[in-house]
Amino acid sequence: MKTFDLSLYLVLDPDLCAGIGMVETARRAVAGGATMVQLRDKHAGTTAMIETGRALKQALDGTGARLIVNDDVEAAIAIGADGLHIGQEDMDAVRARAMIGPDMILGLSVETAALAASVDPSLVDYTGIGPVFATPTKADHKQPIGFHGLARLVAASPVPSVAIGGLKAEHVAKVFAAGASGLAVVSAISGTPDPEAATRRIAAEIRKARA
Repeated sequence: MKTFDLSLYLVLDPDLCAGIGMVETARRAVAGGATMVQLRDKHAGTTAMIETGRALKQALDGTGARLIVNDDVEAAIAIGADGLHIGQEDMDAVRARAMIGPDMILGLSVETAALAASVDPSLVDYTGIGPVFATPTKADHKQPIGFHGLARLVAASPVPSVAIGGLKAEHVAKVFAAGASGLAVVSAISGTPDPEAATRRIAAEIRKARA
């Protein structure tokens, strides 16, 4: 049985994290309450991803936070990551699941209700739904869906979902009201002067929303 908590899902951005680095950002965020950490670096090759991923795995060891690798299935396997996250343009879920085996967590980005409804729960463990708002950390993102769109896609998804796209502490209540299991954040934590304090603020809002 796969156990994971989508409530506070940190997506690392190498540019935003440049000050203290991705590993230290992740370490501080998890200390502040992050439950999942995604290694996302569109410009790094597999070798560099594996190197960073192994350092992240070591830093997160014993914390209970799950390490997810974005796109790079080869790196995810080599790192021994907890999971892989793929987009619609990366590879199909059937192939991804065949490569990573039955035990690794598999996340899939969905931008429309039709895509959410077509997810196969025997392959995919969670959906990433968005973008809720436009965000500068992903230049090629689709049209923002807002909270009404989020609620519609969450309802269509047969697996738990995490909202993404320009989300901050003040959006937590609306994310959970829309039925999502959590929110994925990039710039609200990565690149802030104090990633642990920034994460604590969001975690406090999550506790309120879930109470």
